Amino acid sequence: MILPSMMTRTDLPDQIQAVLFDLDGTLMDTDDQAVENLAHRLRRLRWPHPDRTARRLVMTAETPGNLVLSLLDVLGLDELAMSLTRPMRQRPGSDFRIVAGVAEMLAQLNGRYRLAIVTTRGQEEASAFLAQHHLEETFETVVTRESTRRLKPHPAPVQHAARLLDVPVERCVMVGDTVVDVQSARRAGAWTVAVLCGFGERRELERARAHLILEQTAHLASHLLPLGHNNDDETR
Repeated sequence: MILPSMMTRTDLPDQIQAVLFDLDGTLMDTDDQAVENLAHRLRRLRWPHPDRTARRLVMTAETPGNLVLSLLDVLGLDELAMSLTRPMRQRPGSDFRIVAGVAEMLAQLNGRYRLAIVTTRGQEEASAFLAQHHLEETFETVVTRESTRRLKPHPAPVQHAARLLDVPVERCVMVGDTVVDVQSARRAGAWTVAVLCGFGERRELERARAHLILEQTAHLASHLLPLGHNNDDETR
């Protein structure tokens, strides 16, 4: 069996049985909404170029923010970690946007692969997003911050999802937009797909050793389905 760390080919292996998805920036269009909210506040302050400044601030803050959350998680300060991110998160009842093309991609994969969510959001928020977009029946399991003692980049969430699906972790691929998604999957022994439609940047995702990097989450179908699809994205 080919193990993830040994992969030299330019695509995902045939052994993949399950696809695990992050939510924010991967299925849920969180980054654009965060940018819009911050830009609105900057406009009220008469800040020059509010849209451009807001996007730069959101993207710059994401990786250090994840590092802080990871440290708090290691120290057992989970509630403090979640309280720090709560003001930036939408609450159930909000309008949760879905990334363009994701619904169609999920419909293509559903039935061919076991599908799951692995997110640091709470169960209530994850359920609200899935309900809004009628995706409750698409995913067999949803792993949230309440599901495991440790959060990504620890391997526990990915390992837990694999156990719930009863699929060997080396036959799972984790799809996410940040370094912590890639690190969690790598440490668990799963395959990794990084997407550029969220918070992560190509250079840091390459350094994290994502097996495959896609411009959009919706492009995943062309790498997992048999014929009639083009592999135009850069792979690692």
